[in-house]
Amino acid sequence: MNHPLDAAHHHCQSLQDAVQHLRRRHLRRIAEWGNHLGAVLPVGGRLLAAGNGGSAAQAQHLTAELVGRYHHDRPAYSAISLHAETSSLTAIGNDYGFEQVYARQVAAHGRPGDVLLLLSTSGRSGNLLAAAETARDAELRVWALTGPRPNPLADAVDEAVCVDSPSSATVQEAHLIAVHILCEHFDAVSAAPPSAPAAADVPLEAAVVERDGAL
Repeated sequence: MNHPLDAAHHHCQSLQDAVQHLRRRHLRRIAEWGNHLGAVLPVGGRLLAAGNGGSAAQAQHLTAELVGRYHHDRPAYSAISLHAETSSLTAIGNDYGFEQVYARQVAAHGRPGDVLLLLSTSGRSGNLLAAAETARDAELRVWALTGPRPNPLADAVDEAVCVDSPSSATVQEAHLIAVHILCEHFDAVSAAPPSAPAAADVPLEAAVVERDGAL
């Protein structure tokens, strides 16, 4: 008979391996995502996030950190978790089918230059693939947190962080780490003092170009 803690040790080892892979392969990309949001959200941009099941909870965790706060007090920023609008979700699902529950909300809320982040352990959810297509047609930047490559969602977005683990639980736990790293970098960028000339002296359009050019 296996030792009672064998499963626990296996779970911890699986997470450790996934985090090592995340740290080795994806930290720079996650930091760049945080930097990009730090340029987009303070000038009126918006983050949309979506997932299914546990990944929906992860999406809502991220948007809560941005609308509320992560470590320190700062302005509230526009971030919407698409599964949380239950009346819209059920109405769209009833009238258009489950695959459209996120795509139609992206069409309603997304604007050119906004960001859509999709979370999926499998990378094969039809409603997320439909949302990615709608978002790219609407000129949003589309990112994904997924499980291992190859998967259709990673191929359908602009950039993806793919956690290399066969365990859905491990993938979700690594996604939470990625979410917190993204928030760390977002807070650092959004709290940084403006570079000269002072932001008050620069037209909004110029400020957006300057920030985007620094990514």
